[in-house]
Amino acid sequence: MENRRNIQPRRTLDIIQPYSPGKPIWEVQKELGLDRVIKLASNENPLGPSPKAVEAIKNSLSELNRYPDADATALKTAIAEQYGVTPAQIIPTNGADELITLVSEAFLEQGDEIIVPSPSFSEYDFGAHIMGAKVVPVPFAENFEFDVDAILAAVTDKTKIIYICTPNNPTGTIMAKADIEKVLNAVNDILVVIDGAYSHFADLPEYTAGVEFAKAGHPVIVLQTFSKIYGIAGLRVGFGIAPEEIIQSVLKVKEPFNVNALAQIAATAAITDTEHVRASREANKAGRELFYKTFKELGLKYTESEANFVLVEVGPNGEEIYKALMAQGVIVRYGKTWGLPEFIRVSVGTPEENAFFIEVLNGLLAKQA
Repeated sequence: MENRRNIQPRRTLDIIQPYSPGKPIWEVQKELGLDRVIKLASNENPLGPSPKAVEAIKNSLSELNRYPDADATALKTAIAEQYGVTPAQIIPTNGADELITLVSEAFLEQGDEIIVPSPSFSEYDFGAHIMGAKVVPVPFAENFEFDVDAILAAVTDKTKIIYICTPNNPTGTIMAKADIEKVLNAVNDILVVIDGAYSHFADLPEYTAGVEFAKAGHPVIVLQTFSKIYGIAGLRVGFGIAPEEIIQSVLKVKEPFNVNALAQIAATAAITDTEHVRASREANKAGRELFYKTFKELGLKYTESEANFVLVEVGPNGEEIYKALMAQGVIVRYGKTWGLPEFIRVSVGTPEENAFFIEVLNGLLAKQA
């Protein structure tokens, strides 16, 4: 028994912070004794899953005794057709989160550095820390705009990866195509990861998800997910698009059956569901505009978003407002985790959910006035 005390985890685990997801509805209901709870914390699709995905799953349940296709052939073919690339330029993964970890395992060694505009998605840091690499955060400019010059100034001979989440989580801001080109032209020997998890919600003409750069052979890997626009977050399936040599490197660290059979089948169907994508985009745009109007009326500063959420500054009582919203059955995301204690991030929900959030927020702020 005494010898067990000598078993020590890797020192890098001392700085790893496990991902903290938004609380599920059932947990808040149980903790607070509430009948009605809405969740606007995890950027989920309020319209639900793609109907084509649901139907495909129903028709495939009798085959669950079989292992999934380790190469995800049908899914890669469907993605290739959608994006105009070859199947060899695609890697499906167990959500985009797994792909971030695989990229870290394939390209990072102890002492390497990654550059991450800050604040952004915490999984980039997680992947780097697992490999003993250093995270170099680069603050956003005013109004959470990407500071391209500062990103390039942070590059050293130890830089291995630059992460660009566009639209960025949690700010909703984008890096314009011209600025991505500026980064790529300046760093030919550094892998640039363009995370387009929210790309389907972006409307600005200067936006790009970056696939054209991967097609052109730049050292780029584009991350995509089926969790947001397609509404199948519960199945955990994402993918990357990159030049074939980059994909081959990542495949060396991938588990053989990383994307389960139902996830493959559902995603293959969902990517063709243009009606669900259209409806989701329209509902999201209407919800964003409603939030903007409400925040203006309340005198709250917010960031115009190209994603399916809005970051809003609620003031020095941010944590109090976050907790008060939850106490009345509205789960949002508190900004302290990103170093933004005066902000909350609210996902666009159904019209009924959006109205309930606005009603509760109005009531809370009226009490503080």
